This record gives sequence, structure tokens and C-alpha cells, in this order.
Amino acid sequence: MFSCQKAEKDGLIKVTFTYSAEAGNTVSLAGVFNDWDPVQLQMKYYKTKKVYSCSLKLAPGSYEYKLVVNGEWLLDESNPNFVTNDFGTLNSVAVIK
Repeated sequence: MFSCQKAEKDGLIKVTFTYSAEAGNTVSLAGVFNDWDPVQLQMKYYKTKKVYSCSLKLAPGSYEYKLVVNGEWLLDESNPNFVTNDFGTLNSVAVIK
């Protein structure tokens, strides 16, 4: 799941991605915004909400991404927007406005 805040003066929008799961997992975010690097954007666990989360600033547009949970690349099941990728699997799509 992802949520967006109001655009800042530089035109970028703070986008927060979350993944619901119990503690003890290794969760990161990979997508076109970080050249699909599976370790660069590690998600922090928030015990009170039982979610992993990370935020980044993005320009308005569409961004393909996946969650990487314990080394496994997963579709963001809470996001109904997805496309088929070059490997024949699906990528989630975040549309930032």
C-alpha cells in the first residue's frame, strides 16, 4: 500500500509505502525509482501498527515496484494497479498525482 502527501515547493511528493506483516521479516522496496535495487530501500518495522514502512520523494507520474520480503519479490496485494513485466510476472504500479 502507498499513500501520498501534498506536493512540496520542489514539486516532489512524499510517498509512504507500507507492508503489513509480523516482526522478524526483512522487507524492502524495489522499483524504477531505485533501479530495482532489492536492498537500497529497507523498510522499518513499526510494532504498534504491525507494518513495515519507508518513504521517498517522487515527481508526479507512474512507478512500477515490488516488495522484497525475505528475498522473495512480491506484488503489493493491497494495490489494485499492476502491469505485466518483461519476465511474465506482475509489477505493482504507484500512480503519484
